[in-house]
Amino acid sequence: MGTNVKNLGELPQSVRVPSYDRTALSVGIVHIGLGNFHRAHQAWYLHRLMDQGLAHDWAIAGAGVRPADAKQRQKLLDQDCLTTLIELDPSGKSAEVVGSMIDFVPVEPDNASLIAQMAQETVRIVSLTVTEGGYYQSVEGGLDTGHADIVHDAANPDTPITAFGAMIAALKLRRANGFGPFTCQSCDNLQGNGDILHQTIVALAALSDPDLAAWIDENATFPNSMVDCIVPATGPKELELAASFGIADAVPVTHEPFRQWVIEDKFCAGRPDYDKVGATFTDDVHGFEDMKLRLLNAGHQIIATPGELLSVETIAGTMANPLIRDLFRKIETTEIVPHVQSVPGLTPVEYVDLVAERFSNPEIYDTTRRVAFDGSSRHAGFLHPIIRDALAANAPMEGLALIEALWARMCAGTREDGSEIEANDPFWDTLVEHANLAKSDPVKWIGQEQYYGTLAQNTVFAESFSRWLSLVWSDGTQAAIETYLKG
Repeated sequence: MGTNVKNLGELPQSVRVPSYDRTALSVGIVHIGLGNFHRAHQAWYLHRLMDQGLAHDWAIAGAGVRPADAKQRQKLLDQDCLTTLIELDPSGKSAEVVGSMIDFVPVEPDNASLIAQMAQETVRIVSLTVTEGGYYQSVEGGLDTGHADIVHDAANPDTPITAFGAMIAALKLRRANGFGPFTCQSCDNLQGNGDILHQTIVALAALSDPDLAAWIDENATFPNSMVDCIVPATGPKELELAASFGIADAVPVTHEPFRQWVIEDKFCAGRPDYDKVGATFTDDVHGFEDMKLRLLNAGHQIIATPGELLSVETIAGTMANPLIRDLFRKIETTEIVPHVQSVPGLTPVEYVDLVAERFSNPEIYDTTRRVAFDGSSRHAGFLHPIIRDALAANAPMEGLALIEALWARMCAGTREDGSEIEANDPFWDTLVEHANLAKSDPVKWIGQEQYYGTLAQNTVFAESFSRWLSLVWSDGTQAAIETYLKG
């Protein structure tokens, strides 16, 4: 049975459906980058709040700035923007239909409809999930003003092609109409994600309209947040799983039985009371996000990189592999935990145990390929800061250097069994080129300053990385990991 408002009452009683009248909802949030994670995370929190009779003027209008988003838009509109969430708990699966999204803005090259929607006074939050690498950061950490997309938006601020340019154009209209700004809320896995979004928006606006940039800087808010929920990609298995509940959903979402959302309480135009459904508002997000990014997100790369090389298909499969599981435990407890502070109610060691349990969930079909995707952003964002801290403290980092060597080996494009690794990064061709050069000269890999900065100039790291990469190429991934575990 198709998921839409006409037949919600006819779904099996085991499927939880919205208790609220969706025709009475009005848009208060525009979300750009509407993929699986958003629908399983932020949209779910809002949906549960609506179920309590609250936040009915905060409904979501989805949006996208990529041509591919048009296909997703049509699929969701065909089912009244409803999403089936399937919780993959080892003790038993359950399904829930989320109804907090009520529209999806047309996807257009000049983003005219998106700008008009965000310029509406009733829109008070514009949120984003555009991936860790989607914020146009330069190697130095500022805005990459030389990127073709940024150059275009600076020269054509009324017909922008980026989400950020569209937000700026909408803010300009709001100022002209006497409206206040909306809150700009990043929901991506970036440390200080609100600060990074703030920098991107203000710096881009300043390239074409310094006065507008100053107005945004002074009046808009950019709360930092930490988001957490493992959400696999949707494929045939997920469609079949939805069908097993009696639901024909074209875009269902599966997720683990865990969510966390820690949000800096900094909203210039009001906000939903997410704390009433389990989110945490705080003035200090940093400790929570540091723990999550360093132990979970970095941990994902620690297991996915060797998992890809050893042809282990899923994340749960890597944790069932004794070699990779022990590698994860040793690096996390000896090389990362020392650089992570406790947060209220949770120590870093306790969090490692929680992450290990979540990664081991056999019901989550999360592929190593998905987790290893975009390593150029994920290694640089999650692993390299820990390496720098370890070097500064003269602390252990051999395992982290090994993971970097395994990433270089992975980017050579073949697994240990000889099978091909298909392009798995926005910069795959360049990575493959450097990976093959590094076979004979390992420093060629860490000399990529756009990812490693000045790490190649640190002799301790450079020597460790070179030793591991040489061993990986000469003796193989398994032998290198065994050597590390014995050390």
